Amino acid sequence: MKDGIIPKVIVSSKARERIAAGHLWIYRSDIHSADGVQSGQIVHVTDRRRLLGSAFYSSTSQIALRMLTFDDTQIGRDLFRQRLMTAAELRRKIALETTTYRLVNGEADLLPSFIVDRYADYIVIQLLSQGTDSLRNLLVELLEELFQPKCIVERSDARVRELEGLPLRAEVLKGSLPEELVVELNGIKFKVDLLRGQKTGLFLDQRENYLAASQYARGRCLDCFTFAGGFALHLAQRAESVLAIDISPTAIQLATENARLNGLQHICFEVANVFDRLKQMDEASETFDTVVLDPPAFAKSKLAVENAIRGYKEINLRAMKILRPGGILITCSCSYNVDEATFLQVLRSAAEDSGRKFQLLEQRRQARDHTVLLQMPETYYLKCMILRMLA
Repeated sequence: MKDGIIPKVIVSSKARERIAAGHLWIYRSDIHSADGVQSGQIVHVTDRRRLLGSAFYSSTSQIALRMLTFDDTQIGRDLFRQRLMTAAELRRKIALETTTYRLVNGEADLLPSFIVDRYADYIVIQLLSQGTDSLRNLLVELLEELFQPKCIVERSDARVRELEGLPLRAEVLKGSLPEELVVELNGIKFKVDLLRGQKTGLFLDQRENYLAASQYARGRCLDCFTFAGGFALHLAQRAESVLAIDISPTAIQLATENARLNGLQHICFEVANVFDRLKQMDEASETFDTVVLDPPAFAKSKLAVENAIRGYKEINLRAMKILRPGGILITCSCSYNVDEATFLQVLRSAAEDSGRKFQLLEQRRQARDHTVLLQMPETYYLKCMILRMLA
């Protein structure tokens, strides 16, 4: 953000309409001219006739522009500082009961491609585009100034950075990490590895769904794709017993340690392929009172949607068949490309094939700190449906 002339990018009428609708992404196919613009620069966006706003420019990604403003607002330190403060103020209102939450959710907080997760006094950031990568020092400086964390960790190791032509990084930027870090979610303790754990350490987007699941848990419970035991440990607050499954031995080891940390002895952890185990359970006529399905994203692109739908159908059908009458199914999809309507249709199809009837008790999404920008459907990705099998 050096003083001087801000470069200009000229976009198509289609892009102009997209900007007018409030969407933050402009694709490379809608760029008419970006002469002399450098990777990661902040640019003025025009349609040849008038200024449409300012944006981060990417020289390699198909998302060529990520809008920062929709007017002639000056882009500088003060703007980024104010947006960080606005994001923090919202979290003070909606995340009162926890010190572990998402502080900045990229586009949905008008800070495109910038993620900030707070684990008590420790902050983890992700810089997911050339634009935020170029502002790394400024953004870290602002986080230090506003929040005084003990440590700032960068987890810019998401594969999306490869589309930006950027290296993958995971390192401590400021301060130091303790040998073992334990945080609380909903009053439950979790060990977190901020440098190597999934996402930035935990699946914080499920925080509110974990709590909802615990309210429905009863009897014998099954938690599939457990990772660090997020659902399993919450189910165990009310369940008689919990079986938690994940294909990763590392995940199961971590989940086991978390159960021990909370003194929960009625959870059994198992390393297994969930698809295979559900099939075995169905064939063996095993039954459960509560089943949770929280798989990884099956559709990371539009090309993968068809196979993803088959995968979601299979695991949900198996889960429905092993539920006892009156049992609860908590089923999730974090695939943005499988939207809510499609996911519900998958569940209807699975229910029909199971020969059972289900009530839809709740339609949930990612935790509120993982904000959704109404004009950007891409920011609404996590669906969590709570179903009850009719007796």
